[in-house]
Amino acid sequence: MVAIAVKTPHVLELFEAGPAAPKAGEVVVRVERAGICGSDLHIYHGTNPFAKYPRIIGHEFAGTVEAVGEGVNDLAAGDHVVVDPVVSCGHCYPCRVGRPNVCSNLEVFGVHRDGGFRDRLSVPSLNAVKVRSDLPFALAALAEPFSIAANVLSRTGIEAHDTVLVYGAGPIGLTVLQVAKLHGARCIVADIDDARLERARGFGADVVVNSRSTPVPQAVAGETDGLGPTLVIDAAGVPALLEEACRLASPAGRIGLLGFSPEPCNISQQEIVKKELTLVGSRLNRKLLPQVVQWLESGQLRPEAMITQTFAAADAREAFDLIEKDPGRTVKVQLAFGG
Repeated sequence: MVAIAVKTPHVLELFEAGPAAPKAGEVVVRVERAGICGSDLHIYHGTNPFAKYPRIIGHEFAGTVEAVGEGVNDLAAGDHVVVDPVVSCGHCYPCRVGRPNVCSNLEVFGVHRDGGFRDRLSVPSLNAVKVRSDLPFALAALAEPFSIAANVLSRTGIEAHDTVLVYGAGPIGLTVLQVAKLHGARCIVADIDDARLERARGFGADVVVNSRSTPVPQAVAGETDGLGPTLVIDAAGVPALLEEACRLASPAGRIGLLGFSPEPCNISQQEIVKKELTLVGSRLNRKLLPQVVQWLESGQLRPEAMITQTFAAADAREAFDLIEKDPGRTVKVQLAFGG
């Protein structure tokens, strides 16, 4: 059974993993499809501050329940599932107030504990979200990245009357765009890459802005009657964008941050107070995969075009090389497991 680990930064290792057996309250999942995320690359590069090595990576994965442990009654062998990678303790303050994604004892598959880039693994049954058998595993594996978008838009309170500015047209920016459009919002997407912006247009962006050629403040002013976007989402993770977001946002606007750069940025308290802005951080998801699965099963989300390449799991090195050397060709690269 193949498993894919980052042995040390910049060293990707493929090896034969042992069989998995469920403990009480767990299920064994036979992984069918898994997506490569930017955070997997950060672990590979040694820039993820939360990872310890060696680490089997992978937190976007779907598959089939192969065995159930004692006390598991809501899942059975043969069920199709997507795995929520967030494992929380359930009793600390964040957990008690419904914020398990920032649990004080948080563990994430593929980061703090070994993840889903392997043929089989045991997971808590509460983390296995059942999906319909006719939903392709490739789409089911997209539920986790869409839960990131669902979380930040829940935190900021997306409404149909919003005008949303999304910084970044990479995979996360595209998921934010699609979930915002699902809620009926008008969306402006800014990026420095024309190919990415063209993809964003294909996923429903109302306005795209190449920030190399057109200053975002200028473009946004023309699209919002000078008031500014009511909601700004930073899906690029560039610290300087927060300062610009505070200047651009509408009075009573909201700003959601998805990046976690340690670099400082200059922001004006005056802007925040004058316009009574709301700034929120967003990490992972708060048990939102069932909602995303419903969107996928109902066809409200149709993100098939995000999957640009699929590699056999044994060819993971080639998949990583493609993302590293030719990122313009990729949006979401997936690995096919099975067997």
